[in-house]
Amino acid sequence: MANYLVTGAAGFIGARVSELLLQDGHTVLGVDDLNDAYDVRLKEWRLKRLAGQPGFRLFQQDLRDYQRLKPVFESGPIDAVINLAARAGVRYSVENPFIYLETNNNAVLNLLEQCKIHGVPKFILASTSSIYGLNAPMPTPEETNSDHPLQPYSASKKGAEAMCHAYHFLHGLDVTIFRFFTVYGPAGRPDMVMFRFCQWIAEGRPVHLNGDGEQTRGFTYVDDIARGTILGLKPLGYEIINLGGHEVISINEMISVLEELIGKKANVVFHEAHKADMLSNWADVSKARRMLGWEPQVSLREGMRRLVEWYMQEREWTSQVLTP
Repeated sequence: MANYLVTGAAGFIGARVSELLLQDGHTVLGVDDLNDAYDVRLKEWRLKRLAGQPGFRLFQQDLRDYQRLKPVFESGPIDAVINLAARAGVRYSVENPFIYLETNNNAVLNLLEQCKIHGVPKFILASTSSIYGLNAPMPTPEETNSDHPLQPYSASKKGAEAMCHAYHFLHGLDVTIFRFFTVYGPAGRPDMVMFRFCQWIAEGRPVHLNGDGEQTRGFTYVDDIARGTILGLKPLGYEIINLGGHEVISINEMISVLEELIGKKANVVFHEAHKADMLSNWADVSKARRMLGWEPQVSLREGMRRLVEWYMQEREWTSQVLTP
């Protein structure tokens, strides 16, 4: 069994990765500062599923603080760092780019330096599909140009990828970078479209839609993303791999499915398209299949059914979560 350090352990993907690792008998050192980027109740709900499990230990720590990060690495031998902590979201990065630089670049550098000092052999970085910018081919392969990010968020992730390559080249760190496409599922981020629209339809609130709704997204269920992330722990050298986005649907079609599953009609209010939003994303995941043997197992409709079911079970508080 191995010892893994998972950053963003209270996050949407990080919590599920931690849960699966613990189920397989591994030890997980979870790091999360439990910041208020969105409603902390979601993070607390996820942590309740991890707390008390044998092999789990939580460090409530800000990765930007290099000195306070040292004791985490000194707490025991670490076989790999799975860095799922980040400031995410393309729109908010336009309003406050500084926090994205600090969290998605400076914190990554802190982790990489500690890996070098303590001889951690493996590093996984969560990156983003938004790094591909405009006019990417559909489905998008990893070889697509990613040198022209459109928002500070994707620019910060590009910088993190480059720093990882430097540490691979200089210090032999084995690095797997996952460019996640649109991930959804129970207890997801409330700023993401699936959670927001589920809440708005269920509670009879206006569904605010930027653009005409014909923009498309490639969705993948969180369990499939977590499994793929764990498969990336094997030695690969330095690889960038798309993960997710295998099942594409338009936003209008997604609303129709949610209406059916919830049993309510959506009150859609159309707004002008946001410049930071991408019109479509769809991952070419052939590399993940070839190198990791990864195959998504949960269909879009089944995953949406699980999301709606979770929301309704937790509705007493999920209905009050702020969905910007």
